[in-house]
Amino acid sequence: MSEKREVLFEMKNIEKIFSHVHALDHVNFDVRKGEVHALLGENGAGKSTLIKILTGVYKKDGGQIFMDGKEIEINSREDAANAGIAVIFQELSLIPTLSVYQNILLGKEISKFGFISDRAEKKQIQDLIDNYGFPVKATDIVETLSVAQKQMVEILKALATDAKLIIMDEPTASLSSRESELLFKIINQLREKEVSIIYISHRLEEVFNLSDRITILRDGKNAGVIEKEDIVPSEVVKMMIGKEVSESTASRELKTSNAENVLEVKNLTHLGYFNDVSFEVKKGEVLVLTGLVGSGRTEVVRSIYGADPYDSGEILFEGKPIKPTVRRSVANGFGLIPEDRRTQGFSPLLSVTKNVALTNYDKLAKSGFVKKADEDEIGKKAVSLTDLRPANPNVRVGDLSGGNQQKAVLGKWLTRDLKVILIDEPTVGIDIGAKDEIYNIIEGLAQQGVAVLMVSSDIAEVLHVAHRILVMREGRIIKEFNDGVATQEDILLASSGFVENQEVA
Repeated sequence: MSEKREVLFEMKNIEKIFSHVHALDHVNFDVRKGEVHALLGENGAGKSTLIKILTGVYKKDGGQIFMDGKEIEINSREDAANAGIAVIFQELSLIPTLSVYQNILLGKEISKFGFISDRAEKKQIQDLIDNYGFPVKATDIVETLSVAQKQMVEILKALATDAKLIIMDEPTASLSSRESELLFKIINQLREKEVSIIYISHRLEEVFNLSDRITILRDGKNAGVIEKEDIVPSEVVKMMIGKEVSESTASRELKTSNAENVLEVKNLTHLGYFNDVSFEVKKGEVLVLTGLVGSGRTEVVRSIYGADPYDSGEILFEGKPIKPTVRRSVANGFGLIPEDRRTQGFSPLLSVTKNVALTNYDKLAKSGFVKKADEDEIGKKAVSLTDLRPANPNVRVGDLSGGNQQKAVLGKWLTRDLKVILIDEPTVGIDIGAKDEIYNIIEGLAQQGVAVLMVSSDIAEVLHVAHRILVMREGRIIKEFNDGVATQEDILLASSGFVENQEVA
């Protein structure tokens, strides 16, 4: 049995309501002194909402919050800081050109006789660093540090405010395995010094190794609290999902197609991103690459398209080796729907017609000139093929909803003679109605014989769309689902490393 420590922080019967919908429904959550307490749940389970209430971003609609046994109110970030609560987000908030000590003491400078005392500041922060044994120096310039070291500076910022409770949100998402190990060592040091940590991560393997307890949320409610010695990975996943295997949590009937290979990837490697990746995509097949953020999925797709380089390996298109560049890929009938549609997929100030034309000027230009009538015609075609709303090719893409923006990006490629389409996170930030329409477009492309290679983190989406599923972890393909059905539990466990190796028969 694990040692039962004194409770530092407690939330009781927390409620948060958005538009008559309970985002949090009487949630209870507590953290003991010197404990690493993981908060788990699928996307939309309520984790982010709970943390935003804890850090003063949202005001709770009901319930109580206690620190050291005394009820407190947290209605602002300042209230959270005054209570000894600090948060470290995935996106670090450091000024790269300043030193470590300047970042930590920004806005809290030590002054004597009206002047900032550099010597006193350096000493204070170096003493703090030495106390925890962090491998950085107070005088280091932040932009020269590794990602892991920058994260340590964020932790030091929290410790410099005498934080009792530090929230870590996906802290290893951008870290290498070596950097992650260094962070875990720091977390263990903090635990020994009675600092409490709320740990949020989709990487279940590290959650199970680090955590003293796990609280699981599902649909805005408590699904369970598990002590370290009671952790069983498959049971934790079932609690997160909330269902046994059923039609709602299982894939379609997966199978390997007998059609010819359109795209083959052999031992593709980009050092530091992915290693020895091999697979094929067949005519009329939807192959989905899934796995945790940072597993190398996007980087593989971008290298296949020619947007990013690779160091070794081979790519074959219709049986012939190719050295991809963006120009060659477009000419060969490849299309790319990028992960970040807003910055890479469209020009927001241009109309649907102009956005579609940008990808099609090689076809539209005749003797160096483009006829407006031809441009208008291709804009109308894209609107019709995607059922874009409003059905107006002259509307600016930036003025459309998220779902219709994505349709506009798809429309650029649907007007071409596609043979391969690479689609990265097709429905992020899109409402459920538009999702179904985009799934229908993807299925329609496959039925027309287009080879579809898709990246998705949404497990329900993966199960709904895929003909075959490849799971990536730490830059490698570790599991293939190609026969029978796969479930949410199967994918979650594989993504987190809880598999033997390779294929499922």
